Amino acid sequence: MRANNVRKIWRKGGAVVNGWCSIPDGFAAEVMANQGFDSVTVDLQHGIVHYDSSIAMLQGISTTAATPMARVPWLEEGIIMKMLDAGCYGIICPMINNREDAERLVRSCRYPPLGYRSFGPARASIYGGADYASKSNATVLAIGMIETQDGLKNLEDILKVRGLDAIYVGPSDLGLALGRVPTLDQTDPVVVKQITYIRETCKKRGVKVGIHCGSWEYAKKMVKEGFDLVTLSVDYRILAVAAASMVKNMRAK
Repeated sequence: MRANNVRKIWRKGGAVVNGWCSIPDGFAAEVMANQGFDSVTVDLQHGIVHYDSSIAMLQGISTTAATPMARVPWLEEGIIMKMLDAGCYGIICPMINNREDAERLVRSCRYPPLGYRSFGPARASIYGGADYASKSNATVLAIGMIETQDGLKNLEDILKVRGLDAIYVGPSDLGLALGRVPTLDQTDPVVVKQITYIRETCKKRGVKVGIHCGSWEYAKKMVKEGFDLVTLSVDYRILAVAAASMVKNMRAK
């Protein structure tokens, strides 16, 4: 089976640099994946992406060595299994609030006896290889997002779930949950304290931890602080910033 680059990097003690795609276009995803990211995530939660458009995006990503992942819209077994069958090697699931949520996520990502994922890896077996069925349980990643008061309260219990590979911090929703400003690259002491708590608790339990960042400077800071995966902004924002900079420079006196 094709190797999961994220797992390979983690085994070596490195940090994963993850790209994020919200533009529902295969070529846009292919362009992003060719920029050197270790992994690229297709966002079906807040991106303008539906299942049909995600297939072309995954095909574009698969022209590179970047590991394809997806953030699903919600904790719902059907879409998790469909995205895995489409060839995703990792599922990022929002709003994991308790141990039961984490168990459902993990079991949705694993074939029996480790879970209840239904068998039908239509594109996954083409991308992953002929031995996909026997090796996918050890290859696919189950990643839960902690971004609510309940998630924070139940974090210790969530991390006890066997097969949960990583936690992903959603800084914007976490900020909202704490009554603060929803933003990436958090500097609010109240939010930073909880981000630190999540990171340190994951480290203590031996669970990998990632975070979404708005800038490469903040992402490098998060790696130095111990995060195992950092996401660099999002495709449409990168496009907007680059375009605005070019227009501004063009019109400068």
